[in-house]
Amino acid sequence: MIVGTAGHIDHGKTALVKALTGVDADRLKEEKARGITIDLGYAYSDLGDGRQLGFVDVPGHERFVHNMLAGATGIDAALLVVSAAEGIKPQTVEHLQIVDLLGLDRGIVALTKADLADDDQILERMAEVETLLATTSLKGAEIVPVSALTGQGLDELKAKLLALGESGKGATGFARLAIDRCFVLTGAGVIVTGTVHAGEIRVDDRLLLTPSGLEARVRTLHAQNRAAEVGRAGERCALNLTGPRLSKDAIRRGDWVVSPELHAPTDRPDVRLHLLASEGQPLKHWSPVHVHLGSAHVMGRVALLEGDRLAPGDTALAQLVLEDKIGALSGDRVILRNPSATRTIAGAVVIDPFGPPRNRRSERRLAELDALGEADADVLPKLLRLESSFVETGRFGQARNLRPVDVDRLLQAAGGAKLEGFGFLAETLAAARKDIVETLAAHHQSKPDAPGLQPERLRVTLKKRWPAPLFKALLDQEVRAKTVMVDGPFLRLPGHSLTLGTRDEALWKKISAELVRERFKPPRVRDFASVYSVPEPEMRKLLQRLAKVGRVVEVAPDQYFLRPVVAEMIAIAADLARDAPNGDFTAAQFRDKLDNGRKVAIQILEFFDRHGITIRRGDLRRTVPQKLAQFGPPPSLPAVDR
Repeated sequence: MIVGTAGHIDHGKTALVKALTGVDADRLKEEKARGITIDLGYAYSDLGDGRQLGFVDVPGHERFVHNMLAGATGIDAALLVVSAAEGIKPQTVEHLQIVDLLGLDRGIVALTKADLADDDQILERMAEVETLLATTSLKGAEIVPVSALTGQGLDELKAKLLALGESGKGATGFARLAIDRCFVLTGAGVIVTGTVHAGEIRVDDRLLLTPSGLEARVRTLHAQNRAAEVGRAGERCALNLTGPRLSKDAIRRGDWVVSPELHAPTDRPDVRLHLLASEGQPLKHWSPVHVHLGSAHVMGRVALLEGDRLAPGDTALAQLVLEDKIGALSGDRVILRNPSATRTIAGAVVIDPFGPPRNRRSERRLAELDALGEADADVLPKLLRLESSFVETGRFGQARNLRPVDVDRLLQAAGGAKLEGFGFLAETLAAARKDIVETLAAHHQSKPDAPGLQPERLRVTLKKRWPAPLFKALLDQEVRAKTVMVDGPFLRLPGHSLTLGTRDEALWKKISAELVRERFKPPRVRDFASVYSVPEPEMRKLLQRLAKVGRVVEVAPDQYFLRPVVAEMIAIAADLARDAPNGDFTAAQFRDKLDNGRKVAIQILEFFDRHGITIRRGDLRRTVPQKLAQFGPPPSLPAVDR
């Protein structure tokens, strides 16, 4: 268990830690010279039975509260230090507020310098402290008079600290350590220290730094100040890291060392925010604040989601819009300080680390946040019954540090079904499948001569408009099940196909034969209309219908080519580019290959330009490899050599 000190400057925090552990937690020369703690100090007490108490000694001076916060968010229990000689002071109150906002409900009060107070004074101080604790998470915490000088109460204090129990941090998720210190050790390299918030870190693990994304391998590690092979949730660890781009300058306090699955920096966490009752005025929408999460400290603004003001003592949903990205997960505790960083004003709990930049105040989003605020076992039954009615399982697990098997277990317990990376209630999935089939059936009935619907048109026509990635997953399932057929660019039901009337079918046979014979210079609509004595508008309508189902392609106005011929002409252009020394070819070269005249060749090339198949630079063109299969593979036709 990690115990963090809290309390006013010069109330004896560091002296008490030294008396309990034998270690002077003040490590900086300036700290020694001034006799105050400036930065975080660490000490460990070996209990002789394989157990250890780890202590984080924090500064008590108001100027160094930001350092105090870097250590406070990694502790399991609080050791509130109050001088029996001086009593409650300003930083006593602020540190206790921070402990309360962090949700720390395990702790003990050490009434230090007890040798300087008589029994009546000590009883008076204890009563004052009990009153102060009464409205906080440490209500009812035991108060132990101690003296670091005489040793009074030290054994009792240590016993009561042990009775608080071991760390409650989760060991089932992926690894996550908050960095509060980084330095270089001669002969070893980069060392980072911090508290493991979740999971386990082992020697040779390959991890990432968040938010930078730098790769790191654990060369060696110390857990609770001892060489170890593994560091577990709740332990303070020192990691010797190595990586191709790793350096001391690339790492800062506030970074996280995480399993790759948890690397997802954010600058818009949605939170449930509580404004301290001691604040003299409401918190306004878009107020600037100092944001402390883990050991990170960044500037940001509070975007209130339920009104434009938050009264002192009230709680509301908000989004923290940060100036820099940080690592954050659901359940993380956040401390907010005023713009000048002179006082703590609020605390928050992260509900969704990946808040949206738009529609953050919509009823739909607020309902989602209400559901996401539930415990892991309760969130999916509520979330899957909302209007959105689905969850991205990967993002959900990442936000809450759940392994895929645990997400699947929660989904199953909620009566859900999984489709690729999405989770639904079973009835929602069944309704979505039925909607796709019924929408296509209605389209076929209303437009029997149409080939079907293109995918995007189908998506926006459904009763429920699903996000594009989710719709693709639903559609792919129907295609695999053969309840929906893919016909060129269109989707249709298995029993539906575009059929031409007897007259049109006979006409199409004649036209298609002509398009094969003159495949690189086909007749135009008016030519077909004249040859077959069909009104030009009627001929145009027939070819437009055939273009919709992908049999022909309108390359130029009223000039249609067979789709396989378009693919063949693309292949000819690609051959020209491949044979050219610099990959460029001219319109004349393309014309000569097709032997169809300059005008038609230019029209074809301009069609290729519009579709991104070729790129024109002056009189030269080159093909784009990624676009060559846009109209399918070239047909097995005789090679052209004219």
